[in-house]
Amino acid sequence: MIVTTTELFKHAYGKYAIGAYNINNLEQIVGLFRGNLGKSAKNEDPSDASKSAPFIIQISKGARSYTDKRFLEGLIRSAEQVFPEAIFAVHLDHGNEEACYDCIDSGFYSSVMIDASAEEFEKNIEITRRVVDRAHDKGIVVEAELGQLGGVEEDIVASVKLTDPSTAAEFIDRSGCDSLAVAIGTSHGAFKFSGKQGLHFDVLAEIQKAIPANFPLVMHGSSSVPQEWVQRINNAGGQLAGASGVNEAEYLPAAKLGVCKINIDTDGRLVWCAIHREEFLANPQNFDLRPPGKKFMAAYADYIIHKNTVLGSAGQLESVREFLK
Repeated sequence: MIVTTTELFKHAYGKYAIGAYNINNLEQIVGLFRGNLGKSAKNEDPSDASKSAPFIIQISKGARSYTDKRFLEGLIRSAEQVFPEAIFAVHLDHGNEEACYDCIDSGFYSSVMIDASAEEFEKNIEITRRVVDRAHDKGIVVEAELGQLGGVEEDIVASVKLTDPSTAAEFIDRSGCDSLAVAIGTSHGAFKFSGKQGLHFDVLAEIQKAIPANFPLVMHGSSSVPQEWVQRINNAGGQLAGASGVNEAEYLPAAKLGVCKINIDTDGRLVWCAIHREEFLANPQNFDLRPPGKKFMAAYADYIIHKNTVLGSAGQLESVREFLK
């Protein structure tokens, strides 16, 4: 069942964070749905209610242009039929105005993100307000961004600019956005931190104090970049020296401070890369894409179960279902 992020955030606020997972292909979609229903590699059926979670499917501009956006939409609609017990939102990640309007008019997305964070404050508000007005007319909710994350991912290239708590409330009020992505130290890609750097919880706490009560915040660039998967990639011929991510122990403290949505893209790519590198290295005679695809779907489902556990969303699916009645 497709719902809006607003509905999910109302249930999650202050208790846990919802995983927002970027997808690009069939295998990621299948693994994602299985994992969020607690269908591990060892127990694909039935679902494990103690591990089942609501979730957000994120489609980026890059994913929409990889082939044709209608392929991804068709795959997700099929997954909704195959896994009817799932509860999730469909969200455009890092959209510009054109992409937002296209998704709003498609009738498929329940949520869009307008990313005008590279613009000056007034221009950011102006662009966001236009998207909000058009989206709200069709019952679609809008995520905006204030401040800038560093790093590189797809076409996102930026330097770090932490969100200024003193401007957050004004931005929310004037733009009309439904959730706000904030820059508190995370970054895009597989090389997020150096040394022992972590999230700026002091900035996050000040933002929460400054904005309206129970207003949902979002953390982008929040993959944990597990060293197990980095090492497996490197052992199979990869070159990811120095890759690092967000400490998973920081997810729940962030959720307690109003972060309802945590974006995870890089981790899914690492699992995909490791499985495929290992499979073709171990079986150089193989030219069939299905054996590594099956291994990836199982491994990704297990990883999603793990990720939902540290986000605190595991076991929340039935509670959300009751909440939505």
